[in-house]
Amino acid sequence: MTVPVLTKEQAPAVVRAAVAEREAIQANVLELDGSFGKRLLEGATLTGETKRRWEATAASLATLWQIYSAYSAVIDQAAQAARGHLGPRELTGITSLLTGPSIQLAAGPAPLAGRDLADSGREDLTVVAAVTRMRRSFGQITEVVSAAEQVWNEMTGKLDTAAAELGRVTPLAASLGDEALTGNLTAAESELARLRGTLSSDPLSLWRGGPDPAAGIVDTSSVDRLQERVAAAATRTEELVRVRDDARRRIADLTTAAAAARAAYEDSAAAWQRAAAKIATEALPAQPSGLADLSTRLAGLDTLLAAGRWPRLASELDEIERELAGAAARFREAERTVVSALGRRDELRGLLGAYQAKAARLGAAEDPGLAERYDRARGLLWTAPCDLTAAADAVTGYQQAVLALGG
Repeated sequence: MTVPVLTKEQAPAVVRAAVAEREAIQANVLELDGSFGKRLLEGATLTGETKRRWEATAASLATLWQIYSAYSAVIDQAAQAARGHLGPRELTGITSLLTGPSIQLAAGPAPLAGRDLADSGREDLTVVAAVTRMRRSFGQITEVVSAAEQVWNEMTGKLDTAAAELGRVTPLAASLGDEALTGNLTAAESELARLRGTLSSDPLSLWRGGPDPAAGIVDTSSVDRLQERVAAAATRTEELVRVRDDARRRIADLTTAAAAARAAYEDSAAAWQRAAAKIATEALPAQPSGLADLSTRLAGLDTLLAAGRWPRLASELDEIERELAGAAARFREAERTVVSALGRRDELRGLLGAYQAKAARLGAAEDPGLAERYDRARGLLWTAPCDLTAAADAVTGYQQAVLALGG
């Protein structure tokens, strides 16, 4: 198909459009060439998936620059021609430059097995074909560069955060003597170094979801697990530091708590004995058992403190605190129960007296049946030890009999 030669009026506008397109292409290619992702890939010692893809991408970038250089030279020729006299020969030349196969590339001969006899090792492209090829190469290159850059951006922040926390926690942990904690931190440091190595040499191994950066995602699961591990180690370290710093105070508090628990036991035991002298034991809770001797365990806390065995000390402090709190609560509840039983006996005595007075007001004080019920209830309530259940039943029977008189 023959392309019409540009007219004298058309040529300047067409050339200006071609120059503007060339300048836009140049700006984008320069931005790509100087991008953070491209410079990192170019300067790194790559391995694995990233090495394979970057080698192909670097070759595409070199070809892109080759095409651009030849293309740009043709646009410059057309622009120079458009600035001069625009006669028929010049207009034909400009038309040929902008629409014909004016861009010559030294592509090199094809492999001998597939080479055409007339293959000169040179490829001729039109401006449109050159721009199409550069556009395709540009898209493929930016996919790789942008994906790598996105991996670096997302992973670096997380790794730096983990590294900073490790740097803060590791010296503290070293002073605590917890082998398990130290081992966890050492393993976390090894994992941090491994992930930094992967980020430097094979970042695209962490890219998921296809080549399109807009659709793909960075696989941060490994660094997320590392951060969780470091956070757990930091929490444990801070717990042990608090134990170390508060150890003497907590040991003193436990000594005080042990004395309070012993006093609670003695109070509950004395209350039970007083109640057992007045109330039948069937109505009382079991006699409180004694508090285990904690003197050896309390002395052991000082030994652990002196040896700096913070994990074991923390465990012992927590366990003894729980035991003392539970024992003191049991002793106080036992004392409240026996005091309540004594109070119940006194309540029944008062109730019996009140209904005796009511019977007298009703003129039934000498009633033999009532008198017998009264004497039985009074005998039970004033007998030591008192059968509280039988006494309560007797008072209830007397109460009901008096109420029956009142109709």
